[in-house]
Amino acid sequence: MKSLLDRLVAAWHRRDMRLKAISFALVGVVNTLIDLGAFLAFYHWFGLPLVACNVLAWAIAVSFSYAMNSFTTFGPESGHQLRLRDYLTFVASGIAGVIAATATLLLLSLYLPVLSAKLLSILVSFVVNFSLSHFVVFRRARDHDVAG
Repeated sequence: MKSLLDRLVAAWHRRDMRLKAISFALVGVVNTLIDLGAFLAFYHWFGLPLVACNVLAWAIAVSFSYAMNSFTTFGPESGHQLRLRDYLTFVASGIAGVIAATATLLLLSLYLPVLSAKLLSILVSFVVNFSLSHFVVFRRARDHDVAG
């Protein structure tokens, strides 16, 4: 945990985290459209339960997100290459985001329309997913070497 905090502080001082967050958000806009479109299709056309809709939509969107972020946002860290190990780590870290998003969706859907709850759950997942992508999945090569 201390190593993660040290990387967060160092990145903040380098200010490169802001540019990555913007790039991640731009990829996220397209990814959100994929996620939202799939979610609405599963919910309205197939009548699936909210949790199933959310998880299926996430599963479709996560591959797009990994590929785009490997080539853009975290291109220098990934060497602009797709790797199975990195993809699996990205998917595993994304599970934290989908759990946070699903919990947010379920809680807020008790008080808000489903679409509003879904949009807010996307914001929650952005914070979780960017943090894990930046500090865990796409660490710089030197960070991988130091971390073992």
